[in-house]
Amino acid sequence: MTPSADPSAPATRRGQRLKLLAVTACPTGIAHTYMAAEKLTQAAEALGHDIKVETQGSIGAENVLTDNDVSQADGVIIAADKDVDRSRFVGKRLLVVGVAEGIHHPEQLIERVLEAPVHEPGGATITGRSGGGTGPGGAPGVRMPGRGTVYKALMNGVSYMIPFVVAGGLLIAVSLALGGHPRPDGGLVIPDGTFWKHVNDIGVIGFTLMVPILSGYIAYAIADRPGLVPGMIGGWIANTGALYGSKSGAGFIGAIVTGFLAGYLVLWIKKIRVPEFVRPIMPIIVIPVVATSVLGLFFIYVLGRPIAWVFEHLTSWLGGLTGTSAALLGVLLGLMIAFDMGGPVNKTAFLFGAGLVSKNPQIMGMCAAAIPVPPLGQGLATLLRRGMFSEQERETGLAALFMGFFGITEGAIPFAAARPARVIPANMMGGAVAGAIAGLAAVGDSVPHGGPVVAVLGAVSGVPMFFIAIGVGMVVTALTTVTLMALGGGRRGGAAAAGAGAGAVAVPVARTAGASGTAVGAAPTAPEVLSGYLTGRTVRLGLAAVRKEAAIRELAELLAGTGRVRDVDALVTAALAREELGTTGLGEEIAIPHAKTDAVTAPVVAFARSAEGIEWGALDGSKARLIFMIAVPEALAGDEHLRILALLARKLLDPGFRGRLLDAGDEAAVLGVLADIR
Repeated sequence: MTPSADPSAPATRRGQRLKLLAVTACPTGIAHTYMAAEKLTQAAEALGHDIKVETQGSIGAENVLTDNDVSQADGVIIAADKDVDRSRFVGKRLLVVGVAEGIHHPEQLIERVLEAPVHEPGGATITGRSGGGTGPGGAPGVRMPGRGTVYKALMNGVSYMIPFVVAGGLLIAVSLALGGHPRPDGGLVIPDGTFWKHVNDIGVIGFTLMVPILSGYIAYAIADRPGLVPGMIGGWIANTGALYGSKSGAGFIGAIVTGFLAGYLVLWIKKIRVPEFVRPIMPIIVIPVVATSVLGLFFIYVLGRPIAWVFEHLTSWLGGLTGTSAALLGVLLGLMIAFDMGGPVNKTAFLFGAGLVSKNPQIMGMCAAAIPVPPLGQGLATLLRRGMFSEQERETGLAALFMGFFGITEGAIPFAAARPARVIPANMMGGAVAGAIAGLAAVGDSVPHGGPVVAVLGAVSGVPMFFIAIGVGMVVTALTTVTLMALGGGRRGGAAAAGAGAGAVAVPVARTAGASGTAVGAAPTAPEVLSGYLTGRTVRLGLAAVRKEAAIRELAELLAGTGRVRDVDALVTAALAREELGTTGLGEEIAIPHAKTDAVTAPVVAFARSAEGIEWGALDGSKARLIFMIAVPEALAGDEHLRILALLARKLLDPGFRGRLLDAGDEAAVLGVLADIR
């Protein structure tokens, strides 16, 4: 190995054997991560270079780059569709691209990294096509957001926000349940200075931090660490209505706005050319101070004023509706309560009801019935169709049920932030139904709070109808949520199956919840592979389906022959729901879709070949001819699920292995080829 040269010198050593490093990562951390690593390794070997690739997959970082590796490296390639810490590569030539570039253009990346700029503390790095690029209006060395950045940034904020929602909401609920004392006029009060008052205060702090955390980590995903400070402070300002003359803050919707504004503002500031002596202090002093000041003042003087104006006029407008139909008013209040879950629209409806609680408790009764519907409905949805939700979402759903009981509407915010187009309409429908029923039944609430807890404490008149209103609203929200999610998955799946191409492998994967079991009547006549999960019973050499959805169903029915599938429809739904998150047709005859459902009792794997190929939305546009489908119970959905996926993905990267699989003449021959997977 030739010692690494001065990284600031022109890297034109085409005939020299170089030492390169790479990091690969994709949002799901399974197939694309390892495919890109394999392709970069093969390309480096073909070009006569040494390379070490760190993979940041779902099972954690593997083949981790050490300080010694970095010190000796001639260049570093990051092929990733999620954030990768770049601080360890300061002083090295650094090229940042999307993971697809690592799969499809590894040779070009190795050539380009020799011309990449040297990464400096807080500095920018050149990006490839998948990561943004340097097109018109951009400048080399500036990280430009690529397609999908908005979604990834939003998910980044939501993932960091969820623990604050759960911790804050549960602490508030527990403190009220165990330390609250009934007031003469109903409701609960926790005496000052008591243990449970302190627990409640801690929960309030968690809830208070929830909104700036969402905003800050949206900005962080867009602009890296320099975006964190303006994002968080901007979120705090958005949630503090007193700063801009509003009785209610802008809530999580305002946080989303400030998060994106902060992120893109920081990106713009990073494009400005500054003197060399200023560059070291840009990320730690200049960018945070300038971006925070500009964003904060912009929100206070420009965005905040309209929010305050809307709040005041909504309150006046509602005041003029008190003489209208009770059911109509209940619908309107329910829609507003469920719309932004603690934001200005929600607070307008709530304060309107609270202001009339002594004169007209029926109005507060409508609000009280609608308040718990979003968290209860979303929690119920995670129980009804577990396969549509991630493990983290199901855990959040249980917390949302608990918060809903205590009238904490914010328990539904993580779901609304992740899928606003589906969850918010579902919440509003349930809230409207609950408000309407409470209005028709003249349900009254004598305290300015909502949820079943106020009825338990005796603050509600018409208790049976109050619970009916909440129950019906909760069911409407849950059913609407899962219906919209299922319809969304079906549309995407259908669109993906409409094109054409040739020569891909698709591997649909369904992770399922259930107890481990054994195959019923399984008596394989050929060798078992993948720990016995794939047998002669689950091999089909001629797949009849010509579309992705039909292929997934055909494979699910094939798996049902093992006796390990409880519900074929649930298995199909789970696989299609995973498809909605992104294509699992990976190109190069490889794809690994995965999902979660309660449909199987033990791990099972099916394999089928399609003579004509099936359009699977692969990155290279090719069709799937070799198709695997994996179903794993919930109890084994972690390490076992990832182990199967990794074994398949790595083996299918070998063109010779794929060729043998395509040429195998019968089921026994197929199993003989697959037996090489270890």
